[in-house]
Amino acid sequence: MPEITARSWIMVLALGLVWGATFLFMEIALRGMTPFWLAAYRIGFAAALTVVIWRVLGGRLWLTDTRAWLSLVTVGLLSTAVPFMLLSWGLQYVTSGFAGVSMAAVALIVLPLAHVFLPGERMTLRRFIGFLIGFVGVVVLIGPEALASTGEAMEPFGRLACLCAAGCYAVSTVTMRRMPPVDPIGLAAVPLVIGSALVIPVALLREGMPVMPDTQTLLVVAVLGLVPTAGANLLRVLVVRSAGPVFMSLTNYQVPLWSVVLGVLVLGEQLHPSLLLAMALILAGVFLSQWGALKRLFGK
Repeated sequence: MPEITARSWIMVLALGLVWGATFLFMEIALRGMTPFWLAAYRIGFAAALTVVIWRVLGGRLWLTDTRAWLSLVTVGLLSTAVPFMLLSWGLQYVTSGFAGVSMAAVALIVLPLAHVFLPGERMTLRRFIGFLIGFVGVVVLIGPEALASTGEAMEPFGRLACLCAAGCYAVSTVTMRRMPPVDPIGLAAVPLVIGSALVIPVALLREGMPVMPDTQTLLVVAVLGLVPTAGANLLRVLVVRSAGPVFMSLTNYQVPLWSVVLGVLVLGEQLHPSLLLAMALILAGVFLSQWGALKRLFGK
């Protein structure tokens, strides 16, 4: 049974902020690095750092005699490497708005999966309506670009790639919750190693040997590997294993919201009235879908 506490809310808010800020850093990094190698550097750096921490703290993985290696490999492939590559490829042919809506769709995909595969995560009407309102909020936030066409012949396949990436995140999150007792740092480290083992060879095949980036790009990639990949991946594990994948999926509504807010605050972008409407819809959706958890939290 999921246990949603004040700590769970803080971690989910932190994840939304960190992943929302990631787009700013990725935009800078892509000026000096190709997309697949950016994914490879991010995952590789995060894997190396997390493995070192894990080994220093004892290096335990399974906490009981029950093993779930297939589930662990599934999480490794579907939580980082495969969706990173699908998005990198798909963004060549679709608008960033459509990609943003695809990521928000993760929450809607998680709902039926969790209902079927996870006891205690039933898809009630209130929860579904809440998530749907939040999704509409994201569409309002992104605006006409959400459904705009690029005119590319490969656009339908690009959109399919983005939706498949969303499906990867949803399946990996539910799979992670179903796993037997496991060390959280080990569950953060090993899937990153598995993801690296896939994305680095693919980057070599698709983009050839990497070119040595400039100092600024290296620093930005180091930040991307440290904070939104290594650190946030550990937070994600802690949230999924304690509060459950449905609660974790609320992050997907926050990411585009934080991205726009940070664009206004940091980059001086224009504040559109639609931001306030979108924020109201997203907050209303969260409030409605998580009414039981909020009532328990503030009813104490």
